[in-house]
Amino acid sequence: MKTRLLASLFLFLMVLASSVNAADDPLEFTNPAQEQRYMALIEGLRCLVCQNQSLADSNADLAQDLRLEVYRLLMEGDDNEDIIKYLVARYGDFVLYRPPFKSTTYLLWLAPVIFLMIGICITISLIRKQQFHALNEEEQEVVDKMLNEDHSENKK
Repeated sequence: MKTRLLASLFLFLMVLASSVNAADDPLEFTNPAQEQRYMALIEGLRCLVCQNQSLADSNADLAQDLRLEVYRLLMEGDDNEDIIKYLVARYGDFVLYRPPFKSTTYLLWLAPVIFLMIGICITISLIRKQQFHALNEEEQEVVDKMLNEDHSENKK
């Protein structure tokens, strides 16, 4: 019984250990400015797997590959613009955290403003519907009569 338990535990630990990702190998830069450029680039690029993390924050295998690709292009002497153009050509505007304002991204940029305007219009219309109107003379007489009746009943 104990050997089965130990064997199951060992198997579980082996499966768990195999799923751990290896950390990125440390990259060597020729100067601190080059390292800062690299960090700025990977912070401004989106992980295509995680989608809500930058390449710098993601542990996905694709993010690791893209970080190495950015490093390779940087070491080859490409400037930031060329590296970004290369990645956009390969993966589309989605790889950028701040995609350019063009015909394919209008909705992406304008959707928050559109939803805000719709929300404001709905709020205004709801507020207008809830506004109280003044009572006309007939309605005021009915209310006064009802209040006087209640008041006289409470005195008894």
